[in-house]
Amino acid sequence: MQTRSSEELLVVECAKVARLVRKTGQRLVQVKKNQALLGDPQKLWLALFTGFDKLGEAFLHSGFGESLLRPEFAHGSRAALAALYNTDGAVGIGSLRAIVWDVVGAPWVLDDLTELQFEMLRRSNHRDTKETLEVLQRLGAVTLRGESAELTELGRFGMRRILGEPEAGDPIYQVKITLLEIEGLPVWRRVLVPAAIPLDRLHVVIQAAMGWENYHLHYFLDGQTYYGEAEPELQYRDEREVRLDDLVKPGDRLEYNYDFGDSWDHEILIEEATVATSDERYTRCIAGQAACPPEDVGGTGGYARLIQILGEPGHEGHRDILGWLGLDDPGRFDAARFDLDEANQRLAARA
Repeated sequence: MQTRSSEELLVVECAKVARLVRKTGQRLVQVKKNQALLGDPQKLWLALFTGFDKLGEAFLHSGFGESLLRPEFAHGSRAALAALYNTDGAVGIGSLRAIVWDVVGAPWVLDDLTELQFEMLRRSNHRDTKETLEVLQRLGAVTLRGESAELTELGRFGMRRILGEPEAGDPIYQVKITLLEIEGLPVWRRVLVPAAIPLDRLHVVIQAAMGWENYHLHYFLDGQTYYGEAEPELQYRDEREVRLDDLVKPGDRLEYNYDFGDSWDHEILIEEATVATSDERYTRCIAGQAACPPEDVGGTGGYARLIQILGEPGHEGHRDILGWLGLDDPGRFDAARFDLDEANQRLAARA
């Protein structure tokens, strides 16, 4: 089957995202077991909305004038939707463009571009951000009014499902996240998360609760299978398609590794299961201990050396360590410090 327009391509890609069809060689064939979706508008819409982050290549411009949003569409579109979801009311399209630009530009080195090249790339990104919002409006998830955008109630429903947010009575897991092999004061966080949270969302929760900056790659391991970002060269199972309660129940553990260079190993222990109440917000950190190590410090060994040198003002590397941390006083880095409010602020910001 050959498509003749971008409109037809978008329709075909939507059908593939909803798993109504699949590609076999050069042909598209129906997936018969999923045809029942055509008779259930809500389930069909939810399948399209939750798979929206796979649709960028179907409608965004390619080739000359291509934006950074196109190859980074999953991250950029999700960032825009998260910003809309975290706001009661409308958000300026200019603000959404800035948010998307910051997110999709992060993996790229842009310092070598000329001023003209940089400006052209930024403008193409702004163009594609607006195009993305217009497609979301056609999907019924967003309302555009002038230079502002707002999630519809249907869009908010879809975001709750994407984020794995529970309804009252749904299962909640109490999870303890412990950073392993840390000398001295243990570093851990206790969080409440929906039992049905997808692993990609659990990754965000771990990053925010611990205090990491999400600069590096990661994976989950259940003892047999690795789960992570859908990068072909890594050959991990796609973490977006697996829920926490698919893998574990209370008493079970997962391994989470962050930064393959420093190799920070975390134990994810499911302590107990409770149920969601209508007057609580999830996900939430309820306890913790000790500061998160600085990024790129050199793993557990490097962190131990950093703490040792900070405690020895006469050490020859003391001034260099302070400079690397950007501090003028070693007392400003407190390895024992944990602030519960700050952890929950990070969780809210990265929803």
